[in-house]
Amino acid sequence: MRQNPQNVSPMSNEGRNAYVIEHLTNAMLKLLRDKPLGEISISELIEEAGVGRASFYRNFEDKADILKAYLNKIFHEWVDEYEKSPERPLSEQLRTLFAHFEKYRDFYTLLNDRGLLWLLKDVVVWIFGPKPEHSQVEAYSRAYAAYVLYGWIEVWFQRGMQESAEEIAALFKSQGF
Repeated sequence: MRQNPQNVSPMSNEGRNAYVIEHLTNAMLKLLRDKPLGEISISELIEEAGVGRASFYRNFEDKADILKAYLNKIFHEWVDEYEKSPERPLSEQLRTLFAHFEKYRDFYTLLNDRGLLWLLKDVVVWIFGPKPEHSQVEAYSRAYAAYVLYGWIEVWFQRGMQESAEEIAALFKSQGF
């Protein structure tokens, strides 16, 4: 087909991909409110999103990738904030982290309700956990810290996020962290 202004989208490839990702993400979140991830078909997802199957597979390997991408996107808001002042006390960093969870309460509650918190664990361990360049002691220390943090996050979600971000930070501090 010869391209002309009538049959070519005015959006750039990047713009089209962003459009597809946004619509697939919104469709996934809507469908996930009604049923578990395993019961959502690709056909149902792309129909809800109003995009083609090729668009799905061009951007994602599987349905969980949509949630991973969204989780990484929103979590990087906190990472960007953290990187502005990495010298802040741990209790303040934790307060801002739990404030992030409060801001996106609906999404994180949905992950928890659908048994998908493991997606968050992967992000927490990736950010706070050991890296190949770390020494032996640092690697084990960071693994310990990352999994302790994830444990607190998981319990907080399972308890219905009853405590505020400030209360969680104070609890951490009272435990010597």
